[in-house]
Amino acid sequence: MTNFLAQIGNNGIDPLVIIFGVLILLYILFSTFRVIPDYKRLVILAFGRYAGTRGPGITLVIPFIEQAFGVDMREKFLDIPAQTAITKDNAAIQIDFIVYYRIFEPMLSVLKVENVERASVLIATTTLRAVIGDIELDNVLSKREDINHVLRTKLDEATERWGMKITTVEIREIIPPKAIMDAMNQQMTAERQRRAEVTRAQGEREAAIAVAEGQKQAAILKAQGEREAAVLKAQGEREAQLLTAQGYAAALEAIYQKAATIDDKTMALQYMSMLEKVGASASTKFVIPLELVSFVERMGASMSSVTSGNGMK
Repeated sequence: MTNFLAQIGNNGIDPLVIIFGVLILLYILFSTFRVIPDYKRLVILAFGRYAGTRGPGITLVIPFIEQAFGVDMREKFLDIPAQTAITKDNAAIQIDFIVYYRIFEPMLSVLKVENVERASVLIATTTLRAVIGDIELDNVLSKREDINHVLRTKLDEATERWGMKITTVEIREIIPPKAIMDAMNQQMTAERQRRAEVTRAQGEREAAIAVAEGQKQAAILKAQGEREAAVLKAQGEREAQLLTAQGYAAALEAIYQKAATIDDKTMALQYMSMLEKVGASASTKFVIPLELVSFVERMGASMSSVTSGNGMK
């Protein structure tokens, strides 16, 4: 290489000129032929006018005539820093969120806006304040998904003219004022205490119901036991009375059958034996049945007839 430059110098050509010319040639070659990845596009301006969108693959860009602007077609995100917004009920809150987007029209993102990402950040913050200003604080805290949907819709409408598609909006954090945070903590504590009281009351009620149910079942079982015992007792008494009556009936039947075989003399002897026992008692008053009197009279008549028969003989 040194010998080549020395020969050029001997021929009257400055070596620096040669080196400069080689560098320019290399620059022209690298500027003319470009390899564009599949996820990128080149927006070409020829003499300041839009000349088309090129890529992916090997692309030819004419130096000094055409100007190329690279556009990334992949889905990207914008990290929106915390923004202060005023709710419908005049509560100042801080919200930070993330916006996911992709470029679907490279020409619009280059020609219709100076810096598409910066412009998207600014319009996202103003849209956030407009959306939050129409919602009360309680709804902001409880309806995060709805707010995400509204923000995505409004941002998509606003950025469509720049060739941008908003795919997702996600709110990461909502920070209410300290006074509201304290009130929310007190409300949460009170709610937990209320739930604890309700749970305790429900437990006591269920326990009382269980105790009452147990007492009721015990009373039912006791009443059933007493009823069964009374039934068994009545059945026993009835059976005992039936047996006693049957015994009395059998005894009377036997007495009746025996009495049918007894004559008047035997009965007289029985009565006389009874009178002997009565006379032996210490009582001074005696009650004599009429049957006994009539029987004694028949007994006397019988004895007289017997005596008269013996005398005649």
